[in-house]
Amino acid sequence: MKAWLPALLRLALFLLLVAFVISPGWFEPLLKPLTENGAPAIYNQGSLLSLTLLHLRTVLIATLGATLVAVALAILVTRPAGAEFLPLSRAVVNIGQTFPPVAVLALAVPAVGFGEKPTLIALFLYGLLPIFENALTALTTLPANVMEAARGAGMTAWQRLVRVELPLSAPIILGGIRLSVVISLATATIGSTVAAKTLGEVIIAGLQSNNLAFVLQGGLIVAGLAVLIYDGLSAIERYAARRMGQQTG
Repeated sequence: MKAWLPALLRLALFLLLVAFVISPGWFEPLLKPLTENGAPAIYNQGSLLSLTLLHLRTVLIATLGATLVAVALAILVTRPAGAEFLPLSRAVVNIGQTFPPVAVLALAVPAVGFGEKPTLIALFLYGLLPIFENALTALTTLPANVMEAARGAGMTAWQRLVRVELPLSAPIILGGIRLSVVISLATATIGSTVAAKTLGEVIIAGLQSNNLAFVLQGGLIVAGLAVLIYDGLSAIERYAARRMGQQTG
C-alpha cells in the first residue's frame, strides 16, 4: 500500500462528513431505501451541523475537565508528599467505570436538571481513568539519566516538572486523552435521553419512529468523527514522541 493512500482516505472521509452535515439532502437517494411508508430519509427535526458542533463541544468540555483533574492527580501521587493518596486517587478515577453512564445521568439529573450538565458529568467521570493511568505511567517511567541531569543542572522540583517531566510524558498522556475522547464521542449520544443536544437525538428519533435512515446517519456521523479525531490525535502523539526523542537523543 502506498504511503499516501491512508492520508487520501482520511481526506475523503473528512470531505464526505463535512458535505453530509452541511448538505445532507445530497445523500437522500442513498438513504431513501431504508425508510418505510414515505418517512423522511434525512433527519428533519433539527440541523445535523448544529447537532454535530454541539456534540463536539460537549465532548471537548468534558475532556478538558477530565484532563486537568486526571493529570493533576497523577502529578500529586508521583510527588513524595502525595504518594499516600494513590489508592484514593485510583478510587476516584474509577468511579466512572464503576457506574454505567446511564446510571450517572439518572443520579445527576435530580441535582443539576436536564440538558447538557448531566451529560458533562457522565463524560467527565468516564474519561478520567485512561488519562490518569497514562499520566501515572508516563511520570513514573521517565529516563533516570535525564532526571539526574535536570537535578544536576540545579533545577527546582517545579522546574523539573514543567520543563522535563511533563514534556517527556506528553506522548503517553496524549494517548490517554485520545482514548478518552473516542469513548466520550460514543458515550455522548446517550446524553440526548436527558435532553442534551447531541447526535444521539438523531439516533433516538430513528428508534422511536422505526426509521433506519435516521439511526444510520446519526451513527455514521459519530463513527466518522471518532475515526478522524483518533487519527488526528495519533498524529499529534507521534509528533510529540519524535520531538521528545530528538531533544533527549
